[in-house]
Amino acid sequence: MSETIECVVVGAGVIGLATACQLAREGREVILLEAAETFGTGISSRNSEVIHAGLYYKPGSLKARLCVDGKARLYEFCRSHGVAHRRLGKLVVASREAEIAALEAIKSKSEANGVMDLEWLDPAAVRKLEPEIVCVAALLSPSTGIVDAHGLMLALQGEAEEAGASIAFRAPVQGGVVEDNGFLLHVGGEQPMELRCRRLINAAGLGAQPLARALRGLDPKAVPPLHYSKGNYFSLTGKTPFTHLVYPAPDDTWLGVHLTLDLGGRARFGPDVEWLDRLDYSVDPARADSFYEAVRRYWPGLPDGALQPAYSGIRPKLTPAGVTGLDWMIQGPAAHGVPGLVNLFGIESPGLTSSLSIANEVIRLLG
Repeated sequence: MSETIECVVVGAGVIGLATACQLAREGREVILLEAAETFGTGISSRNSEVIHAGLYYKPGSLKARLCVDGKARLYEFCRSHGVAHRRLGKLVVASREAEIAALEAIKSKSEANGVMDLEWLDPAAVRKLEPEIVCVAALLSPSTGIVDAHGLMLALQGEAEEAGASIAFRAPVQGGVVEDNGFLLHVGGEQPMELRCRRLINAAGLGAQPLARALRGLDPKAVPPLHYSKGNYFSLTGKTPFTHLVYPAPDDTWLGVHLTLDLGGRARFGPDVEWLDRLDYSVDPARADSFYEAVRRYWPGLPDGALQPAYSGIRPKLTPAGVTGLDWMIQGPAAHGVPGLVNLFGIESPGLTSSLSIANEVIRLLG
């Protein structure tokens, strides 16, 4: 069986859904192909569900630009579509004097990114907001929030389909060929088929590099390496005493084990960093020992035995352990030389926050 369509988006995570939605809104013919049986089974459903403000990212980077723009778009989309969310605010805390410099760097970087609402708090002001937190200083980010990621993706799916997009689940793209006027894709599943399209958006998340390598006619040198960086989460048993998100002052390699809340008010801690050579979502209960140590730097009252394994996610890193600072790679024809193709590589946090703006960036690159 062979069909031809204008646009194919591969991967029904939040970014693939947002891209298909935007393409359909513009009146383009689009089909979204997903290997799994439903949307968002990978990166999009295995994260902190935080709406990030844009504090940590290098000014001028894709992460900085699309996070700040995407945050505003996401809050508006959630409001207009009835997606559950809450603007809780976040505290970034320094546990010792030496960490105040990290907070100063965050504030400076945030302002360069256009985030002007951060507030300095002394320990007394922090205690008024969160009596259990112990610190020497903190930054309050009032525009940080949380969102129901599943509800967001469900809303995007509904709007995409209402605008005319088609979504096919259990439809893995196994490879393809770059042709003169587009692409020939080999789609597996219960009803294997060949599908021709003029524009192809590779939003396959952890599968983006394998898909790009399986696309004959794309220079293999255009495909960056993929490294699996696992983040484990532990949940807090019992009622949480917190009403804000709490992040430690970051170091040069990661943001630290932070405290986030879900929309039901339940607390969880994570993610940590565990480098893998294969996909593995199991959470080792023994890792809780390092979580207790990290969390008690800012919450010394964390009771023994209060943490239990929750879930894990895997970040699609473009660099190996010890190498930091690389931006996302949203790769259009100017970068790889193939008209009509956009590859999204290394889209980790703040990808959820930035999803609507990433979709616009993809469409801009398609031309």
